[in-house]
Amino acid sequence: MAKKSMVEREVKRAKLVNKFAAKRASLKAIIEDQSKPMEDRFKATLKLAELPRNSSATRLHNRCQLTGRPHAYYRKLKLSRIMLRDLASFGQIPGMVKSSW
Repeated sequence: MAKKSMVEREVKRAKLVNKFAAKRASLKAIIEDQSKPMEDRFKATLKLAELPRNSSATRLHNRCQLTGRPHAYYRKLKLSRIMLRDLASFGQIPGMVKSSW
């Protein structure tokens, strides 16, 4: 089980990403537009730098929905490998059977 503070930190980051997504996208569009004057693009770069660091989507880290484990995460199921194995062993995941030979 991950520390609750780490899980809460990820939740806080996700909220910030959603809050500033439109603003970041518009500033990045100005920065990438080569037809704009260099001064406007530079001002947009400075405004982008003033936004909170945690509002960037790259700061997010995938975590298991049940335990909060950050490593060995399956995106499709939103679970870590450990919880995936446990749930599969108990028959909680449809169509998945623990292999044995």
